[in-house]
Amino acid sequence: MKAVILAAGEGNRMRPLTYTRPKVMLPLANKPILEHLLAEAIAAGIKDFILVVGYRDEPVREYFGGGEKWGASIDYVSQRKQQGTADALRMVEGLVEDSFLVLNGDMMVSREDIGRLAACGGNAMGVIEVKDTRGLGVVEVSDGRVVRIYEKEASPPSRLANAGLYLFTPAVLDAIARTQKSPRGEYELTDSLNLMLAEGEHIASQPVGRWLDLSYPWDLLTANEVLMNGVRAQNLGKVEDGAVIRGEVFIGKNTVVRSGAYIVGPASIGQDCDIGPHCYVRPFTAVGDGCHIGNAVEVKNCIIMKGSKLPHHNYAGDSVIGEGCNFGAGTKIANLRLDKKEVVVAGVPTGRNKLGAIIGDNVQTGINASINVGAVIGNNTFVGPGAVASGIIMPNSKIF
Repeated sequence: MKAVILAAGEGNRMRPLTYTRPKVMLPLANKPILEHLLAEAIAAGIKDFILVVGYRDEPVREYFGGGEKWGASIDYVSQRKQQGTADALRMVEGLVEDSFLVLNGDMMVSREDIGRLAACGGNAMGVIEVKDTRGLGVVEVSDGRVVRIYEKEASPPSRLANAGLYLFTPAVLDAIARTQKSPRGEYELTDSLNLMLAEGEHIASQPVGRWLDLSYPWDLLTANEVLMNGVRAQNLGKVEDGAVIRGEVFIGKNTVVRSGAYIVGPASIGQDCDIGPHCYVRPFTAVGDGCHIGNAVEVKNCIIMKGSKLPHHNYAGDSVIGEGCNFGAGTKIANLRLDKKEVVVAGVPTGRNKLGAIIGDNVQTGINASINVGAVIGNNTFVGPGAVASGIIMPNSKIF
């Protein structure tokens, strides 16, 4: 059985992190989202994949190649203009003959759930009960079959969310060919499925046990926490005398952990990093390749992407920091409101009372800069010495 993975979208709600990379290449536990999904599908017995790519597809093609590294076969098709999920799936016409799986490339789902869906036969879709259906497709189910799918309804009839995991027969391609643009101006796969249902096609509902929706940048922290529990201790670098390593900590090739560094797992540190001396890396932190975590620096529950430097007297907690950032001495990120209430970003509830900042690529700060709770800082921004960065900051800004 082939699996089609939809990986063409930008992920607008993930900005600024997706200005320079597709959403599926954002890192979790130091591996792209898409690699985690691919690994689960392979563990479920799937070996043949078609990746539908589009927005900034070069990193996807370069990273995954033909799939040899994973013992799989990967082909690519391009959706040059992102016009919706049905349009993306239209790209595989002529490449699938029998039943095939379709997976949204920006989600986390288990091998067990993929395997159960693959064994269903006919047409089927994964569903999962959620507390909050905002921003999600909702599925109405009766006697184990899908009745109707609702997209972003204000008052949906159930709390069963569309998990973005499907088993299809080639009949879905005929429905896609007859699908009209939605009110949102896209060709949506859920409209194709509703068309099939209206014509009497049977689509089974398959409950999903483990599923993580990755819509907003802070969702990456939640997923990272889950995946970091799978990190196993391994040292491929050099740990100097006087450094302390506790728990499950992965240390990549050519990384130096200097004397006085204190690292508590689960934590993952990439290759070619310089860690310490006298820093504190707390649990659920993923440090990408080529990073520097220096003297008197504390990081906790963070995703720090490759090439970023927190070299002197910095604190970062519950934050996502993009590539190539450089913090001046004394730069601190706040991660808890004084009233300890939920952090809301641009009117969107995050579900977290601890959230630091979402920082794009190549952000530079001067000495003693402060970054407030829930700040979102665009790429190539400069935060001057002693300045305070709050709220939504557009790319290429200067804060003094």
